[in-house]
Amino acid sequence: MEYVTAVPHPRSEAAGRARSGRRSLALALLCGALGAAVALLSTRQRWSEGTATVAGGAFPLTAKGSDVTGVPAALAIVGLAALVAVFAVRRAGRLAVSAVLALSGAGIAVAALSGASDSAALDEKAARASGDTSATVASLTHTAWPYAAAVGGALILLAGLLALRYGRLWPGMSGRYERGGGPRPRRRAQPVDPDRPEEIWKALDRGEDPTGTDPA
Repeated sequence: MEYVTAVPHPRSEAAGRARSGRRSLALALLCGALGAAVALLSTRQRWSEGTATVAGGAFPLTAKGSDVTGVPAALAIVGLAALVAVFAVRRAGRLAVSAVLALSGAGIAVAALSGASDSAALDEKAARASGDTSATVASLTHTAWPYAAAVGGALILLAGLLALRYGRLWPGMSGRYERGGGPRPRRRAQPVDPDRPEEIWKALDRGEDPTGTDPA
């Protein structure tokens, strides 16, 4: 008894790759844009707070994410630029830009998690407020915003990994121009009635020869 092995149809394989490309593209765009927005927003929020002793009293101090570290905000901008640049390059260039996108997300996550327990920014503010360079902050507490920034970095990292895995299936900005960038066929001049001067003038405005002759 003979067994027949089913061979996938080339069209079905192409359709499956196209669907995978569209889904991964949509997910990467969503993750990249959302991750960058979350990371940028988080760096503008309060990450830590504490008190400094000034003239015998407690002086409250707060530090935003940008006071603690500028890495997440900078890498979020790099990630956004890389997300756009993925569509402007092809082949090896796309792989390189995708790697930059992934590394940007990883860097954001690492920097944010490192800053979640950092007290250097508040210690510096305490030293300035008290006039004592050896002063440190007391009653130090941290908020959840550093972890939100880390989540944003993880989303950008996911976008970069999707670009590395499925980027070859994504369209490029240059493809549209390659398809439509060639010279358009010259429109054939319409016959002009020599007894109607307005048609002759319209033909001249269009750059056509009102006599109807085709130049060699």
